[in-house]
Amino acid sequence: MAETVEFKSNGETASGYLAVPASGSGAGVILVQEWWGLNPQVKRMADRFAGDGFVVLAPDLYHGELATHDEMDKAAHLMNTLPADRAARDMLGAVDYLLGRDEVTSEKLGVIGFCMGGMLTMILAGIGGDKIGAACPYYGAPVFGNAPDWNNLSAPISGHYAGVDEFFGPDMVQPLYDDLKAMGKDVSMVVHEGAQHAFVNEENADGYDKELAEECLAESVAFLRKHLSS
Repeated sequence: MAETVEFKSNGETASGYLAVPASGSGAGVILVQEWWGLNPQVKRMADRFAGDGFVVLAPDLYHGELATHDEMDKAAHLMNTLPADRAARDMLGAVDYLLGRDEVTSEKLGVIGFCMGGMLTMILAGIGGDKIGAACPYYGAPVFGNAPDWNNLSAPISGHYAGVDEFFGPDMVQPLYDDLKAMGKDVSMVVHEGAQHAFVNEENADGYDKELAEECLAESVAFLRKHLSS
């Protein structure tokens, strides 16, 4: 079952795509969009994780705005003009909403996201504190002076990154993971040599790697199940 839902966001209203597994219940997961917006590909990914037994909510951080895959300039504009404080409020609102759903059986939520969503996944893990039980960022990280206060990070993080990436290159991201490990945080970062940015997105004609995508997503499902089990 899937539907569009509305939830409170610091006194305002936000919306998102909610996908519930056939069983009717499961651990909760926040899915964070790429820079294209809450498009059909993101909804298919939410449905996929619902098929793995999770109750998934993908918040619409652009509030209805979308860019297609041949509109990179528009996507960049949408990402760069997204108010950071509003995105944080919407993500935290989504967390509280999902935790309040009767279908959610976990005490904490998982969070997974890709590209911009990978960066925001790590931010949400930081600002969400003990409400977040596991985080799976893909080829994205807050390395542009937008990192949260990592003292509040309690969730383990399992990140997947592309060896060939002009947006979030391994050399940019590795120091952040090293710093988090030095703080005693439970984080791991896998760099897939030869893989290109957005290798999980089937609409990325130049870089999609089906075999690698399936392998990584299976790992993320296992990681989320392990850390969200009650």
